[in-house]
Amino acid sequence: MTPLEGLAVAGAGVVAGGMNAAIGSGSLVSFPILLALGYPPVVANVSNGLGLMPGSVSGAFGYRRELAGRRTLLVRLVTMTSIGSLGGAALLLVLPPDAFEAIVPVLILLALVLVVLQPWLARKLAERKRHEHGGPALLVGVLAVGVYGGYFGASQGVMTLALMGILMDEHLQRLNAVKNVLTATAYLVSGVVFVLVAEVAWLVVALLAVGAALGGLVGARYGRRLRPAWLRGLIVVVGIAAIVQLLF
Repeated sequence: MTPLEGLAVAGAGVVAGGMNAAIGSGSLVSFPILLALGYPPVVANVSNGLGLMPGSVSGAFGYRRELAGRRTLLVRLVTMTSIGSLGGAALLLVLPPDAFEAIVPVLILLALVLVVLQPWLARKLAERKRHEHGGPALLVGVLAVGVYGGYFGASQGVMTLALMGILMDEHLQRLNAVKNVLTATAYLVSGVVFVLVAEVAWLVVALLAVGAALGGLVGARYGRRLRPAWLRGLIVVVGIAAIVQLLF
């Protein structure tokens, strides 16, 4: 890796870490850069997940104020995410790379629809009592998103925000804080699997990690200042870019 390539990877880590903390879908910046540098898709995906984990951790730390009083909820959701991401990581190692290229655009599109409809759905759901912690449906949904996160991970944050926004009676910024914790969990659990059995580009991981940790703190600081409508708009823009990128 040349110095210029190393700088590009570290810069991608900063941008991806900031996006993951404030919006989600940071992998849509870093993953294509690794592919452009010639890394095989699975190696790029594995190394990308490991490298971005510190960014999600620092993003969660930056949102620690919004996490106050959510310990019970976090334990439940982290457990489901851990189980799901473990299964997703296993799927990545046993299924052909072409498999997720067909389904991922559909999943991201579904997530965007949920984000756009969330205010309308929230008003409809307000007519009946929503569980403060989302109820069983949230646990099942987080498990499914965890599988996706362990398998590929791009837009996991978008899906998680959409799911929680529909099922939980909570402010979007507090949900964004929980999202950061769940994203970090998925990266960590799948990363353990990948370290043990998959090929990892460790220089890429190190460069992404340094950049993502810095970006996560910056994203958490400024993401908190975004109004919910602005945050949804950014999520939609990033999600559409993800679909275009994956299809073309």
